[in-house]
Amino acid sequence: MSSIINVVLPIFGLILAGYLCRRGGCLGEGASAELNRFVVWLALPALLFKVTATATWAQIWQPGFIASVCGGCALVFGATVLLRVRQLRGLADASIDGLSAAYSNTGFVGIPLCVLVLGQAGLLPAIVATLIVTCALFGVAIVLIELSLQREQHPLRALARVGRALATNPLLVAPVLGGAWGMTDLPLAPSFEQFLSLLGTAATPCALVSLGAFLAQEQDGRHEGATGLALAKLMLQPLVTAFLAFRVFELPTLWANSALLLSALPTGTGPFMLASFYRREAARVSRVVLLTTLGSVLSLSLCIQWLGR
Repeated sequence: MSSIINVVLPIFGLILAGYLCRRGGCLGEGASAELNRFVVWLALPALLFKVTATATWAQIWQPGFIASVCGGCALVFGATVLLRVRQLRGLADASIDGLSAAYSNTGFVGIPLCVLVLGQAGLLPAIVATLIVTCALFGVAIVLIELSLQREQHPLRALARVGRALATNPLLVAPVLGGAWGMTDLPLAPSFEQFLSLLGTAATPCALVSLGAFLAQEQDGRHEGATGLALAKLMLQPLVTAFLAFRVFELPTLWANSALLLSALPTGTGPFMLASFYRREAARVSRVVLLTTLGSVLSLSLCIQWLGR
């Protein structure tokens, strides 16, 4: 139990620090947004670039792991969207709800968690999962939302907007460029590698403090259905992913354990940003983020204890 506390406490301690600093006024109203921009545009891309530039294709290409993570995401996302549509909600709102139930916070919480629990080797699975969540899952949600909001217009226009959004996403561009660099077999210049290391090291604490400050913001609006979405995220997705990773694909220990931990993460801030951008019901998404962040203290502790059995 002490080892679990030693792993979980620092992560949620940083989230709590951001929460208390925002509540206490030490951080201003724009603190969460500005810290988030720093992480998204500088710190996390630097980390993603460095890891993919120094990794081999054989290390990154893990089809069983990719299928396990995608399978858990797809089932929860698809089931939620279908259920919400049957409840006479529009496809745009249903897609945001589906994203809230399936979008793991792999970048902000998953990367530091996997490193602390599994060692430095856990960084690579976390980054692969981050690419799946921030690119594939996020992209599918955007496509559905755009198609829902622009039914009168040609679908190709919506797809073009999605393509532009993904092509300018630093969390996608950075690992792609890093992978391209790695294919050249050229080493990184020591000064440039040190630059990337300094920025990458800042990603974890800034991301967690940013998440805490975000959770401290009060969101007015409807919260109905948030509890069900939170339960789907913390219970259904880990069960599906674990079944695929341990039983169906029988992954190596590192990758199977990583798949379970990454699926049990709380909901990230991506769905909230999307809801705010499209002027949908962001309050429910904010409540899901809060509930899953608090609930993941228990769910992640149980997962870590089970992995150490």
